[in-house]
Amino acid sequence: MNSNQLITNAEALRLFFNDDVYLAGDISKLENVAIPASSQVASTAVKEEISAPKPALKPQEPVATLPEVDEPEAIYNTNFDFKYLGKNEKSILILVNDSQNPVSTPQGTELLRKLVLSINLKNADFALVNYAAYNTAKFEHLHSFFACKMVISFGVPPITLGLSEQLRHQLNVINEIKMIFTHNLHDLDTDIPAKKALWGTLKNLS
Repeated sequence: MNSNQLITNAEALRLFFNDDVYLAGDISKLENVAIPASSQVASTAVKEEISAPKPALKPQEPVATLPEVDEPEAIYNTNFDFKYLGKNEKSILILVNDSQNPVSTPQGTELLRKLVLSINLKNADFALVNYAAYNTAKFEHLHSFFACKMVISFGVPPITLGLSEQLRHQLNVINEIKMIFTHNLHDLDTDIPAKKALWGTLKNLS
């Protein structure tokens, strides 16, 4: 995990955190070398002989050739320098997904604050990443960077992270890593049944 990555968005820090915030941290071209080939053709004298005319040869049919296909290029980055809020001291990764706000809308941000307090977490305990800025990252990239033991994902489905489908609002365990997948924070704030289900799951963690 790179400790030099910083988030400096003043609005995000003011809305959600009061403590100090820390941030964690080609293909060589294959040159086709043409190798000149040389050959010697030995000529020999052939004695002409009178013979019966040979039957005419059928014209050779053209051989179909397949078009060359270029190798597909990688469609997403494989190295990410994630910027995040918090210190990740307890290896807990919180994912949000909002392309318009640093964390979420005011309603979604307030809901997140309440949920975090309900399980007695401080901002030093976790790393909060807005996945909207890294929407091609898979779970393997996140785990390699954060070494997370728990993931709480708001609005980032497991399929998007390259994982199999999981129960929503419930505790799932994948390779000994605890994971909870639920709605986007703003939508979750007005979804009372989903919010109650998530609340119950989080209380069982404490």
